[in-house]
Parts: sequence; C-alpha cells; structure tokens
Amino acid sequence: QTEFSNFFFFFLSFFPAETLMDTKWATTELAWTSHPETGWEEVSGYDDAMNPIRTYQVCNVRELNQNNWLRSDFIPRKDVLRVYVEMKFTVRDCNSIPNIPGSCKETFNLFYYESDSDSATSTSPFWMENPYVKVDTIAPDESFSMLESGRINTKIRSFGPLSRAGFYLAFQDLGACMSLISVRVFYKKCSTTIASFAVFPETATGAEATSLVIAPGTCVPNALEVSVPLKLYCNGDGEWMVPVGSCTCMAGFEPAVKDTQCQACSPGTFKSKQGEGFCSPCPPNSRTSSGATSICSCRTGYYRADNDSPDSGCTTVPSAPRSVISSVNETSLVLEWSEPRDQGGREDLLYNVICKKCLPERGTCTRCDDNVDISPRHLGLTERHVTVRNLQAHTQYSFEIQAVNGVSNKSPYVPQFASVNITTNQAVPTVHLMGASANTMSLSWLPPEKPNGIILDYEIKYHEKVRAKAIAHTMTAQRSSARIEGLKPGTPYVVQVRARTVAGYGRYSSPTDFSTNHQEFTCILMINNAINIVYYGSVIHTAICTIESPIVTPGMKVYIDPFTYEDPNEAIREFAKEIDVSCVKIEEVIGAGEFGEVCRGRLKLPGRREIIVAIKTLKAGYTDRQRRDFLSEASIMGQFDHPNIIRLEGVVTKSRPVMIVTEFMENGALDSFLRLNDGQFTVIQLVGMLRGIAAGMKYLSDMNYVHRDLAARNILVNSNLVCKVSDFGLSRFLEDDPTDPTYTSSLGGKIPIRWTAPEAIAYRKFTSASDVWSYGIVMWEVMSYGERPYWDMSNQDVINAVEQDYRLPPPMDCPTALHQLMLDCWVKERNLRPKFSQIVNTLDKLIRNAASLKVVTSTHSGASQPLLDRCVPDYTTFTTVGDWLDAIKMSRYRDNFLNAGFASFDLVAQMTAEDLLRIGVTLAGHQKKILGSIQDMRLQMNQTLPVQV
Repeated sequence: QTEFSNFFFFFLSFFPAETLMDTKWATTELAWTSHPETGWEEVSGYDDAMNPIRTYQVCNVRELNQNNWLRSDFIPRKDVLRVYVEMKFTVRDCNSIPNIPGSCKETFNLFYYESDSDSATSTSPFWMENPYVKVDTIAPDESFSMLESGRINTKIRSFGPLSRAGFYLAFQDLGACMSLISVRVFYKKCSTTIASFAVFPETATGAEATSLVIAPGTCVPNALEVSVPLKLYCNGDGEWMVPVGSCTCMAGFEPAVKDTQCQACSPGTFKSKQGEGFCSPCPPNSRTSSGATSICSCRTGYYRADNDSPDSGCTTVPSAPRSVISSVNETSLVLEWSEPRDQGGREDLLYNVICKKCLPERGTCTRCDDNVDISPRHLGLTERHVTVRNLQAHTQYSFEIQAVNGVSNKSPYVPQFASVNITTNQAVPTVHLMGASANTMSLSWLPPEKPNGIILDYEIKYHEKVRAKAIAHTMTAQRSSARIEGLKPGTPYVVQVRARTVAGYGRYSSPTDFSTNHQEFTCILMINNAINIVYYGSVIHTAICTIESPIVTPGMKVYIDPFTYEDPNEAIREFAKEIDVSCVKIEEVIGAGEFGEVCRGRLKLPGRREIIVAIKTLKAGYTDRQRRDFLSEASIMGQFDHPNIIRLEGVVTKSRPVMIVTEFMENGALDSFLRLNDGQFTVIQLVGMLRGIAAGMKYLSDMNYVHRDLAARNILVNSNLVCKVSDFGLSRFLEDDPTDPTYTSSLGGKIPIRWTAPEAIAYRKFTSASDVWSYGIVMWEVMSYGERPYWDMSNQDVINAVEQDYRLPPPMDCPTALHQLMLDCWVKERNLRPKFSQIVNTLDKLIRNAASLKVVTSTHSGASQPLLDRCVPDYTTFTTVGDWLDAIKMSRYRDNFLNAGFASFDLVAQMTAEDLLRIGVTLAGHQKKILGSIQDMRLQMNQTLPVQV
C-alpha cells in the first residue's frame, strides 16, 4: 500500500484480489466444451504438492491445419468491470518432436465471449474470432523437450470493460503440443479501510488498468466531517490513493485504537472542539463528573466570559481600584487611580466611572445628566485616568471608579469600586468684542461671580472657525481684557476664556464667534492653462491660487475596476487569458481558498515549457455572483505586470471547475514562512523582503490601485526569498465567520482591524495612504518573524489604543531606522505618511549603508509603556520554567532545559549564551529571544529583592 505522511491507513482486511473461478480446486470433471472433439482432452493429474487437479491437453502436431477450441463454463461477472486470467501451462518444444510438418506451434490464443445468460452450446457461438473477442496470443517463457520434465509457465492477462451478466473463456490451439494445467479468473479490489476517521467500503477496480474508482466514505461513530466531499480513490492495482476530505473526532471524544475510533473523554477530562486533539484535564477552577464532556463547568464564585474559550480556566471578578487621585480645575476634573490588587485571574480589566451629583441639603446624590462629558468615555476604560468636563460651578460631585472584567456581568454582585468627592469651580461669563482690525481683535469679559479663591490670571483660547481641525492658540491675560494679534484678515474666529485661581483653572466660557476686518485682493486662478482674474474691491494685489489634481504620467497604465463593466465576462476577456483545460494538470491540494480548493499543478502551453503553477478552483454549486466575485481577482491581477506582484497565467472558464492559474510560490505565505524560520535570516535579508513588498505596492499605488488588505498573510514567498503581493479583492467579499477574528465588520464591510488605518476603520476611507499604514504593520510582522500584531489584544482594544496614539514597539533586535520608518507609516494624519516611492528609496539607502542597520532600539524605551508591558512576561506569574518557555513561544526547548538541570528560575537567570548552546539551542534568533527574556527576568528579580541596609 502507498504511504502518506498526513494519513494513517488501518486495514480491516487485505484481499487485493477476489477469485471468480479457479480450476485448481475442482474436485470433479470440468467438462468444458471443446471443438472438435478430437482436439482438447480433459486429463486428471497432480500438482507439485501431489494434489489432484484437472487439466486439458492437446498435441495434434502431426496433422495439418489445426484449429482446436476449448470453452469454459459460464462465469458470472458480479458487477466487476475488468477481470484478470491467470493461466498455468506447459508447451512442448517443436524442435524436440521429430518428423513433424512445419505447422507445429508453441503458442495459443485467449478469447472471451460476453453473455447475459448461460446460453452457449456446442455450436453457438460460432467457433471463430468473431463473435469471440481475442485477448492475446500466449507464448511460453520456457518450453520442454522429451528429455526434460514439463516446465510450468504462468501468464496473466486482463480484459474489460465488461457490461453483461457474465462471460466465457475460450482457448484456441493452432497446432501446439501443450497442457493447460490450471486457469484462475479474478478481479482486483481495494479492501475496506479506515482513513482519517472515515470508513471506505470494499471497492472493485475500474474498467481500465489506469482507472480511478471513487469510494464514498462514512465517518466512524462520534466523528464528524471537516471537509467534503468525503471520498477515496481506488486505482487499477487495488491500492487506495490520497483521500479527499476527512473526519475528526467530535467535541468530547478523542482518537483511539490507532486513529480508527473516537472514544468518550473520561470523567474529569474534556475536549472542547472537534479535531484530532486528545482529552485534557479540566482547566483551573472548573470540574466535570461525566464522560464525553466538551466543557467543564465553573466552580462556585468563578465564571467564564461569553467569548472565553472552553479550554480556558474559570476566573472571578476583580477587587476595587486603589489610590484614587483627583485634580479639580474649576468645572473640570482629572481622575487617576491604580489597578486593583486582584484582577480576578484575567487580563481584560476595564474601568467604569460613575458620576453622581450631590445635594448636601437633601443628603442625596443622583446620576449626572448627559451634559457632563467624561473623556475618553465613562464605561469600558482601558486607561486609569479620565477628564471630566462641563460640571456645574460650586457643585458637589461623587465619582465611583469600578473595576470590571470579562466575567463581572456573570456575578450577581455589584462591581467593587473606589469613590471620591469633589467640588467644582465657576465659569467665566460671556466674552465681548470691543474692536477689530484686519489682524487684531480686542476682547473683554466679566470675572466669575463666585470664584473659588483669588483669580490669578485668565487664559484665552482661539482658533479659525472655517478650517476643519484648526489649530487652537492660547494666550494669558492678567486682567479681564486682552488684545489678540497676528490674525488673518476677514476671518471668523472662535474665542473662549477661563479663569485660574489657587484651586486651578475654571471652565471655559461658551464659544463665541468674532471676525477680523476684510482686506482687498485679487486671485489668479490657473485652470486648464486658462487664466481667470477675480477682483475684490478696487485695489489689485497679486496672489496665485493653485488647484491640485491627480497627476498621471503620459502613457502610464491606470487600474480599471472590473466592477465598472456592465458584463463582468467582458472584464475577464479583456484582462485574463483563457487557458484550455487540457493544458492544466492538478497534482495535489495544498489549501483551501475563499471559493474552493487551492492546488499545486503544472501548466503546459503550446510552444512553451511546462511550469509549476498554483490553481484556485471554484467549488461546485456556485452562484452567478460567486463566479463573478471569484473571477474578479483575475480581472484585477491580469492588469498588473511587476516582479513583486503575483503573476496571472490565465483562467479556465469554459469548463468545470472554473480555475484561476497563477505562478507558484514555493515558500507559501510570508507570515507562516517567517514563523517556521524564526531567527534564521539576517537583517539585510529581511530588509530585502520588505524592499520587494514596497516596490510592488509602489507599482500598485502608481496605477491608482488600493489593496485594502495588505498583510504578511497576503504576501507570497518563492524559493529565492522574493516577496510578491497577492490576494486582490477577495477580502471585500468575505462572509461572516465568527470563528475568524481577523476580519471584523465595520460600517457595512469586513476589514482587518489590526492592519487597517484609523480613517479606514472609522470612515471606510481607503487610499494608498491607508495601504502605507498597513505596510508599517507588515514591517513589524517581518521583523518579529510573524508575531501577531498587538498580540492577544481584542480588536476593540486595538482600535482604542491606536486612537490614543499607542503604536507597536520595536520587535526584538529591530534596527532603530526600521522602527522609525514604521512609526512614519503610522502617523495619524494620512497626508503626512510617506509615499511608497519614498519608502523604497529609504530602504535602498539602508541596504546600501548596512552600518545603519546595526543600531538597535531597546524594547523597554518609548511611550505607551502600560500596553508595552504585554510583550514582557512577568516570570513571577509562572509556576514552572516550562510555563515561562510556553509564554515566550520557545516550548520546543522545554526538555532541553529540564534534562540539563535548569528547573528553577534562579538557575535560569544565571544562564549564558554558552549554556544555551550547550543544551541544544543552536539558532541565533532563538538564543537572542531566550537571552532577552532572561535579561527581563534578571531585572524583575532585582526589583523584587529586599534592600540591604
């Protein structure tokens, strides 16, 4: 049987052939029909083991024109399509027979005749080649003479396809001296087998020796299909080929008896998902007393959140926040606090700030109304500080800071909280405009009626009203009036004033609009090389106004959206070459795509050499829209021609299945390739990969094409480490899949949150600038060898963190210049991000100046330290050295550490590079990763050591 690395075959029985007739075991005369009667003669004899056998002999060599026929009994076909005939016989050497005519033969002919019933007679069918069908002329390997014993020859022939109820065998002798010792008729079959937890029935081979017969499979008990159709191919030799589809044990059941059965999990163990995994002990703080369990229930006081995996332990609610600090600024307030002592065993800690307005004379407090602004928000905070605005002056407030986590809503008790009471200050009354010129404004206002202490000074804030996101300016005044200078002529401004006392700043006055005076000017508008002069007033002042428009270089190819075609097939015909299906040969399935299977195969076009290609197929039963969406990628890809863009070879649309044929990339997707080769490339090699991706994106940007889903998973790598951008347009048509958090719904579409620019998430504003943001994330993936961006943070936490200007820290050993380029790609204002042409130039300079890549940024520096702490494991939270290795994704060396005696953190903290090499950590990247974590461990140990006096 053929062996496959991904499948283990266990055969219930092994009978590759099934016999239909065997004369060797005949106990009575065979009584076959012969013609003429003087020809073949039935004779009893013995085989080599002295068992009685029935044979047929013929030896009329001294008579001319011999034509002796022998026909078997009727042999039922049993629905098989091809049969095999094994003949054992001896033949006399014609040269050993003296005085015979030249008509002596040493061969005989094998025929068959099909019939729906046993209806043959001594005269019918006629004894001639038609209606009999000739199979072959049979010649011996060895003949014998009189001085030698008979040498037995064995020959096997096959014929088919058979279509009637049965058949007869016929043997024609044309003048030989021979003996037909035994005849066995059989067919080949693939025996009943279990593969991939599916049972495939006994299956006869096909009509031809090269035929493949499909056998449908059925999952074993307590197993479910994971891919369909479930089938196995039986080849012409009675051997099973590669299975298509598979089954795995359902939740609560694990593989058993050499992967042929699925047995129930024993009490105290569970298995949460369908798959090949085994049952595991219940997670912490959970239990089960029954078998076949897919989830262990939580103990009293412990819970699981709705989005917690059944494999995770049960957790509890956090304690109250600590050390609340308040800072009053008139009618504004800043609150800060420390995290609770006990987070309940979870990392999804959030905070709620509850505002209450109190009336001391009544002794009551009620919830604040909607006018009170708590920034960034009052529920679901990840930060430990808020700013509260729009409070009423000289009013007492109470604030409760709750600590909640993912299971707080499961607890019947109110979340624990810390509280603080404060009293606000008063706002400045209305601001008045006393006078204005083209560049200045004079303002005045009255002091607050009840200031909270002596007024020290006033702060005036102003900005242009007509500009979106205009920059606000501030100035300070000692009295209740001020003159603002340096303003623009004829421009409206928004002005606010607040007072500062010993208690801090009060609330700003209500926004008030004032304008400066106009100044006459003329503007020359240059549009399409025609000059239009617009006059304002009587004095002409020269100014040039420019209007920007997209610049397209003459002759440059511009991307055309295939969805603008009324007939989608027209876009396919224009941009994708049709390939005849006979030129494509599928060899093996290598993955699953959005619309069907992804295969490796070969393409042989007329006049060109054969090449290896990747083939995407459209699954059966597709709709017209699915076919259009599937082929749209080819319509897009066919417009591109660049060494860093995946190349389209063509499409197959005139036969089934519909296919997209592209060049084959041996190393697959970039993210999995990097994870597989963690630490094995030089910085120059990694930068070279990034340079190729940037060059491909520059090409797409120049064609005005926006990718929208640039990520390492959509970059393919060939055997020469050349990276090519792929996956064009498919992410726009993703179906909802709650098991895949990569693409998340946003404003009616599905977008990859971790790779997408803020403006694209918030407003669906996809541009080349948003692709530049995604490219920065790809840079981080490459330099971290395929680490998941933002680690285990939820998509919403990522959105919140980016909105608050958090950016990913440099990966381990990442050159400072590369991380700075990442930060440039992540500038919030999209117009300030670099263009892809600038990125390519920057990377070229770094490659030419390799010394610039030796400056490495410390992963412990920079802003956003609380979020950065996620990537620095705290060794005190781990029970064993093995747990620590799991956390830094180096679990493959668990046995190396334990076998070498490094079983405690005290010993691990003393390890050196030589120690790692000695215990078998030979990859330089892995050594750096482990030594970096050991350095963190040493720092943490120093922080926890008691001070010696």
